[in-house]
Amino acid sequence: MAGFYAQIARFYDAEHRDKSDDLAFYERLVSEHGPGPLLEVGCGSGRVLFHLAQRLTDVQGVDSEAAMLARARRRLAHSSAALPGRIGLHHADVLQLEPGQRFRYLLLSYNCLMHFHTQNSQLALLRRLRNWLLPEGLLVIDLPNAGEAFATEDSEALMLERCFHDPETGHLIMQQASSRLDRATQLMHTTWVYDEIDGDGLVQRTLAPVVFRHFFFSELRLLLQLCGFRDEACYGDYGQEPFEDGCERLIVLARAA
Repeated sequence: MAGFYAQIARFYDAEHRDKSDDLAFYERLVSEHGPGPLLEVGCGSGRVLFHLAQRLTDVQGVDSEAAMLARARRRLAHSSAALPGRIGLHHADVLQLEPGQRFRYLLLSYNCLMHFHTQNSQLALLRRLRNWLLPEGLLVIDLPNAGEAFATEDSEALMLERCFHDPETGHLIMQQASSRLDRATQLMHTTWVYDEIDGDGLVQRTLAPVVFRHFFFSELRLLLQLCGFRDEACYGDYGQEPFEDGCERLIVLARAA
């Protein structure tokens, strides 16, 4: 995971700058469940973390990729005076982290859990999170609906995902991807291709392979139960519609059992 995000760190913020549907979802959760300390696992450059710091006074993030955290720290250095006192950033493997406190909110936001490929690592993560959760706390896991990926015919063709401009250079970026799903292991092998076109029309290509682990709801529910959680709600999108066949996301809210 570290190598992948080191390669794409300079593209990540521009690639996701229009993504805000999950931010509105987290806002609603905080409004409904009240204030309290928050920890985001895999916080990256801080897209979710900085948004929630406008509403909560103690938000922390952990990430194993230094290049992503460097972007978050630069953003923090240029933020309003109030935010630096609210945000804590940890460069660490979450399976080694000792936060020294418990949290009202624990977030495995946008696809984070997909980087934990083995059952042992999944159980180790969830057990640690259970120990960090306050009695009234809430764990949020945001994943794609695996059923949609498994229903799609494999082609491994290189597909154009999006085009965007890098605000730092002004260069046009064409983002493409080629994927192969191993249905026995539930592992999606994807190669992201970033073609960066400068003002002279020269193209620089960045290849970034990554492996994602898909989860089904019944499997995730069992993992949570084994680690001392009970699932409280399951949604199929950020508008909190029911999780059902054909939905886009698998968003699970869980509490201590």
